[in-house]
Amino acid sequence: MADRLEGKVAVVTGGGRGIGRGIALLLAEEGASVVVNDLGCEVDGTGASHVPADTVVSEIQDRGGQATANYENVMEMAGGESVVQTAADTYGKVDILVNSIAIMKDRMIYQMTQEDWDEVVNNNIKGFFTPTRFACILFRQQRSGRIVNLTSDAGLGAVGTSNYSAASEGIVGFTRTVARDMGRYGVTCNAISAMARTRLFPGLVSEYREGSAGLTPEDVAGIGPSPAIRRWEGAGSPDDAENVAPLAVLLCTDLVPNLNGYVLGVRGGSIYLYSNPQIERSIHKMGRYTMDEMDVLVPKMIAAGMGG
Repeated sequence: MADRLEGKVAVVTGGGRGIGRGIALLLAEEGASVVVNDLGCEVDGTGASHVPADTVVSEIQDRGGQATANYENVMEMAGGESVVQTAADTYGKVDILVNSIAIMKDRMIYQMTQEDWDEVVNNNIKGFFTPTRFACILFRQQRSGRIVNLTSDAGLGAVGTSNYSAASEGIVGFTRTVARDMGRYGVTCNAISAMARTRLFPGLVSEYREGSAGLTPEDVAGIGPSPAIRRWEGAGSPDDAENVAPLAVLLCTDLVPNLNGYVLGVRGGSIYLYSNPQIERSIHKMGRYTMDEMDVLVPKMIAAGMGG
């Protein structure tokens, strides 16, 4: 099936590099007109450059696709409005929003400064809120739309990333709520927790995961052992950012309208679906618990068998 997104208009924030770049290129290959937004900043949020967005736009155009660059900072309200307005002004509408921006300032929790915390948590989450807010105004009017949020599983336990972990989990909660807000209007909102080699994490996937207090990749992600892939087929490698694009682009089509408010994962050649939180154990009483009751019930019925 070719041109799955023919006639659609997509906005990709952070589309100038890494995972966002791969998604922007594949969206265009599938027929979408793409607004490539990228501030062109460094990993810590400093600086700016038009080069990343312009380069991806040129790549798309050289392949016969349609693309426009936007350099605004979507961590500010005006930037979020600008990127959506650029798509509407240039192509007449917006059908797809892919949020793929983040900054990092890693420190152990006992070394984390207020500035480190505020810049990462506030900017990363706000960078998803602002374009989503303005895109959803249009999505609600047209009764359709697709939103894909790129997050990470750092919140499952990654050493030295308390600020980035908090932001990543915040994006998960944001995704679920936007899905509820917009589902009635024919809009889906899902998240992808991706592991790939990018500027935010230039090392190998195994280095990142196994550095988390000696846990294996599967321990941290909680997904069970990945099937052995004896030989990587085709271009690239298991750590390439482009491996995330096929799942992201599929979520932008009309082929999986029943997926809404979910977190999916991509790790090399594996794609998986995280379950949404459910109550695992409970105790009940018609009245307030005494501390004597708590001493007995919680250790025996809630905490029993749990690891340290």
